[in-house]
Amino acid sequence: MRAAELFRSRFGGEPDGVWLAPGRANLMGEHTDYNDGYVLPFALGQGVSAAAARRAGPGSPGSPGSPGSRRLTLCSRQEPAAPVQVALDQLAPGQVTGWAAYPAGVAWALEAAGHPVPGACIAIDSDLPAGAGLSSSAALECATALALTELALTELALTELALTEKAAAVPRRELAAIARRAENEFVGVPTGIMDQSASLLCRSGHALLLDCLSLETSQVPFDPAAAGASLLLINTRAKHDLADGEYGERRAECEQAARLLGIPSLRYLTNPADLDRLADPVLRRRARHVITDDQRVLDVVTLLSSPPADAYREIGRLLTQSHVSLRDDFEISWPEADRAVEAALAAGAFGARMIGGGFGGSVLALVPATAGVPVRAAITEAFGRSGWRRPEFLDAAPSDSARRLVPAP
Repeated sequence: MRAAELFRSRFGGEPDGVWLAPGRANLMGEHTDYNDGYVLPFALGQGVSAAAARRAGPGSPGSPGSPGSRRLTLCSRQEPAAPVQVALDQLAPGQVTGWAAYPAGVAWALEAAGHPVPGACIAIDSDLPAGAGLSSSAALECATALALTELALTELALTELALTEKAAAVPRRELAAIARRAENEFVGVPTGIMDQSASLLCRSGHALLLDCLSLETSQVPFDPAAAGASLLLINTRAKHDLADGEYGERRAECEQAARLLGIPSLRYLTNPADLDRLADPVLRRRARHVITDDQRVLDVVTLLSSPPADAYREIGRLLTQSHVSLRDDFEISWPEADRAVEAALAAGAFGARMIGGGFGGSVLALVPATAGVPVRAAITEAFGRSGWRRPEFLDAAPSDSARRLVPAP
């Protein structure tokens, strides 16, 4: 495991454990989560790994009672600069920036929720492309959250407290909310709860139906391979940082539309005719995307729950509808995504759409199993004709949620 190797090279000794949190692809329901709507993500096989050890205690970096024992020391294979030092007793939003703000924010949010965080050394590694719209930030948060909560349990066990395996574990739904708070309040990115929920709650061979109003979830069987189909992720290499403003602007527009309609959120807009009450054509388009994508989520769930013979072809059609809505009504697509969708459809894909926050990132294509090679070739050729960088392709299979990779000590 590369994270453990990095830990040994940076800190010396062995980590107490290695935890993996997956990225996610969202099959349907984009920008519906913070509108209290429905989403249907699935976990990827790729993710973020965290190798970690307590700073105090036998065999751990740092010495018991040392001034540095209430400190996080963070390093990343993807960020080769010197390790970042975070003093836990003085931690507050705005004090840590860059990539380290995500794990530092998790420590801050855990303690704010009443869960003590031990001083620790953490080495991070990832096989998720950053900025590709695959939720690498939430995966980093969730891997850190699992590591810190389990390290805290081990620390308590060393004091000979009588604990069962589940006695002090943080429930995963609560952990998702804590990780979201870290991203919203510490990092300053106003995301919904979909990404953290997907990383912590998804199951292999399933998509996760999440009602973002009630936070109820259900596992929806999702096995494209069994139906002669496959999922292809296309990293367009056009990167976008959700902290740079456009994402927050779209959220503010949705909130304004809900206020003008006199409803708590766009989730409560069930009659499309009510869109005519929005005089501003921009707000009308934003709201139209949200309510139609919410319905597309429910339509996909119906197709997967009792699949007709052409279920995946119909799901593909809904994917393409969603892309058109994101491009025209929500206005968050980008040229490489539009070209990838067009090329995939022309080469035989059932459907395709941009995923993630928008303005850069990845496209998800649902293709017949026999069409994978021609779809890749068509997209690569289209990018070449436009003078763009060669796209990166990842096979996507619905995978398991976050977990410890090595046995507990």
